[in-house]
Amino acid sequence: MAPIPGIKTILAVASGKGGVGKSTCATNIALGLASLGFRVGLLDADIYGPSAPKLMGIHEQPRIEGDRVFPIEKYGIKVMSMGFFMEEENPVIWRGPMVVSALMQFTREVDWGGLDVLVLDMPPGTGDAQLTMAQQTPLTGAVIISTPQDLALIDARKGLNMFKNVDVPIYGIVENMSTFICPHCGKPSDIFGHGGAEEDARRLGVPFLGAIPLHMDIRENSDAGTPVVVSQPDSTHAQIYKKIAIKVAARLFPEDDAE
Repeated sequence: MAPIPGIKTILAVASGKGGVGKSTCATNIALGLASLGFRVGLLDADIYGPSAPKLMGIHEQPRIEGDRVFPIEKYGIKVMSMGFFMEEENPVIWRGPMVVSALMQFTREVDWGGLDVLVLDMPPGTGDAQLTMAQQTPLTGAVIISTPQDLALIDARKGLNMFKNVDVPIYGIVENMSTFICPHCGKPSDIFGHGGAEEDARRLGVPFLGAIPLHMDIRENSDAGTPVVVSQPDSTHAQIYKKIAIKVAARLFPEDDAE
């Protein structure tokens, strides 16, 4: 498939199901990569449930000149989302072919400029939109997000196998909401279980990239449009995302690691 001009690598951040915090992870990983000095773009590919406007605190529409759309820049990365073109509470009522067409436009007709990495916040599941993105976009690799419980891990394996079936390298699995840290006593509580994603990664022979706790600071900053990687860069949570970004960067740019 044809490369996208100006974009060196493309990272898919995916999950087999919704509700596992994939978009929050994708956003903070993208910002973590930017903190390492890379030129980063974030494409919110979830047409039906776009999250980037809320997570990034973006309220304006992109600039359009002729047939080119220019992504919005914030926190040092370039961002594009269907949510920029619609009211927050209005649903997108489109059939599959329209969604696929919009995704292809977002990847190939948006003026991304020069990027080291474009992070694709993939829609949840393994349907038409996900398969089209995997087959028609030159993905460099994929990261799978899951919570620890069996129900989420079953769907995460489906997402992982979809990428394997189209020969996209799996860079690893992230366990989100790995444990709950009580804001009052500071003690952990494994609400969704703990370690399931790490065990799955070991069994499937893919890297385990890290465990992210279920914590108020992550949720509050996400809701406020101030992701923890930029609002609390020295916090424990931000450092976890940055360590994941470092591991991902080593796979995206192995020649830099070799140097």
